[in-house]
Amino acid sequence: MTTAVAAAPGAKRLRQRAILEIVDAGPVGSQDELVEQLRDRGLAVTQATVSRDIAELGLAKVAREGRHVYVSGDVRPPVLLDDRLRRIVADIPIRIGRSGLTLVLTALPGTASVIAQAIDQSDLDEQEGTLAGDNTLLVLFGDEPRLERWRARFTALQGAAAAGPATAPTDHPILGSGAPVTRAAELEARR
Repeated sequence: MTTAVAAAPGAKRLRQRAILEIVDAGPVGSQDELVEQLRDRGLAVTQATVSRDIAELGLAKVAREGRHVYVSGDVRPPVLLDDRLRRIVADIPIRIGRSGLTLVLTALPGTASVIAQAIDQSDLDEQEGTLAGDNTLLVLFGDEPRLERWRARFTALQGAAAAGPATAPTDHPILGSGAPVTRAAELEARR
């Protein structure tokens, strides 16, 4: 059995391909299990390397057969991808503006990085990237059609959140008229 050296050309690609094969072949519940299976395949890896690979590959843990196991992005249920973003949009009022191929999202102070992370981890993938400040988030696009598709999907998420029982469209003291305001946002505005 030959051991692949981590620094060898193409080793990362080979290792990540092996990780996907292992995860797709059966339940893997921990990084240690994954390290062991990679070593069984002759790949010399550390837990830290596997941890980085898991993040780069976009693997997620989901509940299956009474335990949490890794799954690749291709087999994650779509509901899980947008669930966190949906909850955040329901709790935080967000106003959308635009400058060229950039959408400017404005929310409550201290919430922009939370929204950006939820967007990056969601099924919304038309954007080139996000950049968050304190209450302002920039969503960057490469072309007009992708911006418009993304905006339509995000606005639909906002509409679904605003229509739910926990929200009420109203004027918001920070975001202005027409912002969907949740009970959490109303409490924040009263402080």
